[in-house]
Amino acid sequence: MAHRGNDDDDDDDDDLGGALLKGSVAGVAASVALDQLDWYMWNNLDPETREKTRSVRPERLDPGHVIARKVARAMGTDIEPKGPDNQHPAGVAVHFALGMGPALAYAAMRDRTPALAAGGGTLFGLGLFLVHDEGLNTITGTGAKPQEYPWQAHARGLIAHLVYGLVLEGTMRMIDGPPGRRRRRRR
Repeated sequence: MAHRGNDDDDDDDDDLGGALLKGSVAGVAASVALDQLDWYMWNNLDPETREKTRSVRPERLDPGHVIARKVARAMGTDIEPKGPDNQHPAGVAVHFALGMGPALAYAAMRDRTPALAAGGGTLFGLGLFLVHDEGLNTITGTGAKPQEYPWQAHARGLIAHLVYGLVLEGTMRMIDGPPGRRRRRRR
């Protein structure tokens, strides 16, 4: 007979599954909040600042659309974003996935590392902004170098990610209570 492990291991699996389910809900809420706020700020920028931001982006596209286009091209096809804001369902889906990944990681680690929730989630949002927007986008070629963007692009990204963190933690608290409140059961 195979040994599955002790009961504490099973509890950890159940806790992780529950955390990921809760993180999915919180991730949707946080991603929608980030998008709504970011689009509001984008639409209220002066046209010159919007054009400067577009002009430095790879192929004038946001990172989600750059990734979607690279994947499509690797598969022997292409996507054509349309409209003044270069939107395509594949790019929007990639953008959404980029918001869900960190939310799931946050939910999985939240009870084990309550410090993640510092500042009501804003510290996590700040970290996400710095790592993703200011770092990985440049390193992966999905964004320009940070110094090429107008300051308003950085401010918009920072504010949107702080709100992402706030909504992520706020939703997790509504669903699951404060971080770290549940500890492993000992038998």
